[in-house]
Amino acid sequence: MPPLGATARARLPDTAFAYVDSRGQRRLPIHDASHVRNALARFEQVAFEDDAARERARQRLLRAAKRYGIVPLGFFDGQLRKERQQTEIKARARDIASLPRGTVTFLLTDMEDSTGLLRRLGDGYAALLRDTRALIRASVRDAGGHEVDARADEFFAVFAEAAPALGAAVAIQRSLRKREWPEGVEVCVRIGIHTGRTTVSETGYVGIAVHTAARLCSAGHGGQILLSSAAHALLAAGQPADGVTFRSLGEYTLAGLTDPEALFQVHAADLRVRFPKLRTSAVPTPRESRRR
Repeated sequence: MPPLGATARARLPDTAFAYVDSRGQRRLPIHDASHVRNALARFEQVAFEDDAARERARQRLLRAAKRYGIVPLGFFDGQLRKERQQTEIKARARDIASLPRGTVTFLLTDMEDSTGLLRRLGDGYAALLRDTRALIRASVRDAGGHEVDARADEFFAVFAEAAPALGAAVAIQRSLRKREWPEGVEVCVRIGIHTGRTTVSETGYVGIAVHTAARLCSAGHGGQILLSSAAHALLAAGQPADGVTFRSLGEYTLAGLTDPEALFQVHAADLRVRFPKLRTSAVPTPRESRRR
């Protein structure tokens, strides 16, 4: 592209530029084919005053491209990508705006032995993961919960109250047990439920309550539902669902948390009740400490 000197630029009329801002500053020369191609490539680098100014410049640039017989395929692809990104950002903002605030109850799930399932099923693992996520999502939605995030084999949901979170957890485990999976495999997820006060940022929930819920989930085994002491206190004070009881497991240290946490296991009809030791360290009782 031949350089456009200051003198030559000054001689050009405003119509020779795709964008002229409110102060009269002119950008994106479009007076010949080479400059039109350059303007197409540099369009997203320009800081427009508002969306209306951006759209006027875009239309002017496209008319210039048509005049010189330039088919701006790359430009259109870039515009579509940008529009999709903006749509996703706006949708994410709407989702975050609808999340409950203050003291909430988190529910996290994590699939047990996902690597083993992947090795056994190969390409079929993607369909299994999709079906598992659909079952979890349906149980959360039916209980009035909100999906916060879903990545790989993990699922993160939030509830305004603890009781619906417990109902969703039991429904998830029952649905997974009833489902017939390909090649006779067994799909098991560990579930952690924790109640705490947190804040919501533009990217989602932040605070120690989120970390506590995650550590609680990772401590369990497939088919198991674990409660923190805070979640248990709320649930024990209310009216539990038919056939649902709670078993105290003692106090445990959770990675990254300073204070030990009293954990409880949910017992319900049709669900497993026996599991190996939790995947975290138990806090010794006074008697055990004296023995040492």
